[in-house]
Amino acid sequence: MKKTILLVEDTGSIRSLVQLTLQGEGYHVLAGVDGADALKYLDGTNIDLIITDLNMPNMNGIAFIREVRTREDYKYIPIVLFTTEAEAIKKKAREAGATGAIAKPFQKDELLGTIKKLIR
Repeated sequence: MKKTILLVEDTGSIRSLVQLTLQGEGYHVLAGVDGADALKYLDGTNIDLIITDLNMPNMNGIAFIREVRTREDYKYIPIVLFTTEAEAIKKKAREAGATGAIAKPFQKDELLGTIKKLIR
C-alpha cells in the first residue's frame, strides 16, 4: 500500500517539484498551500509523514507543527521542516515537535533518504 505524505508548501513551483519527485517514488501526496489550508487533511485521513515549509501565509510551519501535535491521531507522525533558514529556526521547529529538517533547495537523494528513514 502506498505511503501518504502531506506536503505543505506555499511556493507553487517548489510544491510541484517535490510532489512530482515523491509521486515518482511511489508515494501518495496530499498538498496544502499553507498550514491553514493543510489542516483540512487532519480529518482522520491516514498520513504517514508531513513535510512543511517554514515561511507561509496564514499559518507558518511552526504554528502548523504545534497544531498537528495537539491532534491525537497525528501527534506521533514524523514531521520534516523544509526551510532555507538557519540552525536556530530548525531548533525552534524541533522544540515545536518537528522530527527533522531538510534544507532548501533540496537534494533529491537527501529528501528521499530522510523519508525512507522516517517511514516504513
